[in-house]
Amino acid sequence: MPNDDMGNPKNITDKTFEEAAKASNQSLEEAKKSTLELLKKQLNQ
Repeated sequence: MPNDDMGNPKNITDKTFEEAAKASNQSLEEAKKSTLELLKKQLNQ
């Protein structure tokens, strides 16, 4: 669930991506894609 923080506001939700997108002048989709690419690199996939 993109907006379910599972009772802890520190968990990643769409709000997290919205804030990241705004900080880097990206769209929400671009921020998610950038994060995915970073995670793939970190996980060597």
